[in-house]
Amino acid sequence: MRVLTVAASREIDRRATADYGIPSLVLMENAALGVVDALGESFPEAESVGIFCGPGNNGGDGMAVARHLDLRGFAVEVFLVGESEPTGDAALQEAICRRQGVRLRRLRSSDDWRGLAADWEVSIDALFGVGLSRPLGGVFAEVARWIDTLAAPCLAVDLPSGLRGDSPELPEVHVRAALTVTFETPKPAHVLPPACDAVGDLVVADLGIPPAIADGVPGDLWLTDLDTAARWLPRRPPAAHKGTCGHVLIAAGSPGMAGAAVLAARGAIRGGAGLVTCAVPEPLLSTVDAASLESLTLALPAAADGGLAAAGAAALVRAAASRTILAIGPGLGAGAEAAELVRAVVPRVEQPLVVDASALNALAGRLDLLRSRRAPTVLTPHPGELGRLLGVDPAAIASDRLGAAREAADRTAAVVLLKGQRTLTALPGGTVWVNPTGNPGLATGGTGDVLTGLVAALWAQGLAAGEAAALAAWVHGSAADLAAAATGELALAAADLLPRLPQAMLQLEDAP
Repeated sequence: MRVLTVAASREIDRRATADYGIPSLVLMENAALGVVDALGESFPEAESVGIFCGPGNNGGDGMAVARHLDLRGFAVEVFLVGESEPTGDAALQEAICRRQGVRLRRLRSSDDWRGLAADWEVSIDALFGVGLSRPLGGVFAEVARWIDTLAAPCLAVDLPSGLRGDSPELPEVHVRAALTVTFETPKPAHVLPPACDAVGDLVVADLGIPPAIADGVPGDLWLTDLDTAARWLPRRPPAAHKGTCGHVLIAAGSPGMAGAAVLAARGAIRGGAGLVTCAVPEPLLSTVDAASLESLTLALPAAADGGLAAAGAAALVRAAASRTILAIGPGLGAGAEAAELVRAVVPRVEQPLVVDASALNALAGRLDLLRSRRAPTVLTPHPGELGRLLGVDPAAIASDRLGAAREAADRTAAVVLLKGQRTLTALPGGTVWVNPTGNPGLATGGTGDVLTGLVAALWAQGLAAGEAAALAAWVHGSAADLAAAATGELALAAADLLPRLPQAMLQLEDAP
């Protein structure tokens, strides 16, 4: 699903009116009906609403919602906030509301709602939409704070008031919604943290605008929704066998971190790879063999510290030549020889390559080794690893994750899967996929190793690099959501993801 800027969304509305002759009032009516439908789906027991309307078109949407809910038998109270009178389509909606007998009340200050019962079942925030470009102030800030104190859940029309459509920032004063209904496409604030934390559940309603209009508006930010993930999921033909489903080679493990190799291998197995081989230091061979029954093992020379020895680089390159994908990094540790092996292998391997964890750290300051590769590469850093790789402060990565992911993809000529809340998959050239699944339970050791194996497995089955990374993020996050529903977020462990990966993928197989 595309995520468009406010300017791009306005251009779609403009073209709908100018090129197709669709009146703006029709778009407002369709928006209102989308809100009414979403209200019925999410709050089926509700029979009363309080609607807070600003002076612009967002307020006009709110008054149109009020009219339709009134006709459906809801108890409706409309609050016109501020001194300004609505104009244009919003003024027409107010006039219709008055003729229809909908209750309208003006709120100029907190004195106007002091003592109000406010006993409706759903609050509807129609103060401001995605076009707001300034902080809320005056009576609008007071009303936003009041809405947040009410017992009734809040439905936001277009965007919770106070947020700015193109910004991921969370202003000091804003409405926190349980449900947001936006139109045609999400905007950056709907999908990027921390602003998305105030959005609640997101519904994207159709305004009846011909798809050709949106298709002609540029934009390179996308949301990995269920339909997209389902379209990417590999399907096995009847004649499939293990040799046709990809062979993943994983170079991983060091003393104390054999579990990383096991989790990556099992993630790849659950991701559908036909064969998985774990290349580990020879002393770890029996441990990994015993813990991952379905995968194969390959012993590589161990360094004095027990990790992979640099002398094993040639053997690893030879082994990769007969496999579909090489993933390198989980649990390699910080040993000097393991880092030397990584720097020797990365430019020489001619297969697609997934680089994670310690392998990313080994490449800090050596982006030339990535750029020189002829085969495609996927990097799976968290902000700290990406900061070290690019030579920048991780705080700068965290403050602009979208920009950092795009910069990293361009500087490394690789697909960059930047882990974190709303994991980002950035492709060279600027396209970015935002992942909506997952929860804070993933903030525990080993979950990234599972993700590395999953990326490699999906990629080995024939997906493009960006598709494999974005789909892996979706499946991984969905498995975490399923696991958290059973264990809670606090107790979630990396191994809990493994039995939920098939359930997550089954959701995609069953998608209409």
